[in-house]
Amino acid sequence: MTPEDLEGLLTAEGQGLLAGLREHDAADDLAVATRLRRTHGADIVAAALAQTRLRQRAVAKFGPVDAHRMYFTPHGLEQSTRASVAAHRAARFASFGPAAVADLCCGVGGDVIAMLRAGLAVTAVDRDPLTCAVVSANAAALGLADRLDVRCADVLDVGTGGLDGVFVDPARRTARGRVFDPEAYSPPLSWALGAAAAGSPGAVKVAPGIPHEAVPPAAEAEWISDGGDVKEAVLWFDGRGDRVRPGGRRATLLPSGATLIGRGLPDPPVRPVGRYLYEPDGAVIRAHLVAEVAQEVGGGLIDPTIAYVTADELRPTPFATAYEVTDVLPFGLKRLKALVREREVGVLTVKKRGSAVDPEDLRRRVRPRGPHSTTVFLTRTSGAPTMLLGHPARL
Repeated sequence: MTPEDLEGLLTAEGQGLLAGLREHDAADDLAVATRLRRTHGADIVAAALAQTRLRQRAVAKFGPVDAHRMYFTPHGLEQSTRASVAAHRAARFASFGPAAVADLCCGVGGDVIAMLRAGLAVTAVDRDPLTCAVVSANAAALGLADRLDVRCADVLDVGTGGLDGVFVDPARRTARGRVFDPEAYSPPLSWALGAAAAGSPGAVKVAPGIPHEAVPPAAEAEWISDGGDVKEAVLWFDGRGDRVRPGGRRATLLPSGATLIGRGLPDPPVRPVGRYLYEPDGAVIRAHLVAEVAQEVGGGLIDPTIAYVTADELRPTPFATAYEVTDVLPFGLKRLKALVREREVGVLTVKKRGSAVDPEDLRRRVRPRGPHSTTVFLTRTSGAPTMLLGHPARL
């Protein structure tokens, strides 16, 4: 999409095309394009069809109501923050009480929209003219433009004076693919950290795989999952206050919003597998907070290198999924196949941690058939390859 394409889509003609194409199936693109070009220009028809495809993809991140009112570029949609994650971050920004927040490298505006909805005034900065036009159009389409100031500039040239909050989302991809050197991010990670550290508050969005040793001592690191999938990590600062915990770690699980805060616990003890197995959420594991979960459920680890917690009692926790264990066996394909056949298991859920076995290959070789279901964990206990069979626990 070009700026001219976007201008066309914002006209009455463009709006009419988008409205008519909302439920359009991509398989009919050629026939629909041919029909529409009899009464509309080829450029605006192509732009409307492309935008319709993007909006349909955006539903997974933004929901059907917002997605079909917003505008996207392919790269902007791919890199945009999921609405639930952006809303959580915006709420935390708002809880600090800043009057205004600068969103540096704003993209198509996923975080901008969430912060505007949280009642914050936002200065959105991006150096790409089309991206700036898109974020402006999105704020207007959602009725949020009155508290938004969009600046088309390189963030390295924009001062943050007079803005309490600072949020930076450095680009970690180029046309060639993912960038692994933090100083090759745009802007460099060191600059982003410096800008956020001066904020009150400040935050930098980073990949969830960031090594703990790479987290600055002044930052509080938060790992966020949504529906069980780890989405990102955020490094929080408060350069002019004391509202973050420097060196602290937390895991936040969406959509519930449950947050587990690190307490600096030592590694849990290793113990034999008990009646229950707890699978911590991925954000908990990334935040190195398995010990906190083990303490909550009164359990220990099945192996010093495996993030499965076991216990004899069932204690509800939002930070892990509990399973009742029925069998603890040395790993063996023949034994598993015999058990599946004997128990008439037709739905076999395969989970693994610390095992090189491919779950799909295992499922094909076992060939489950029958009316029952079970879960098998391929893992290690005290260093030995092990199969744990069970089912979700009833709380």
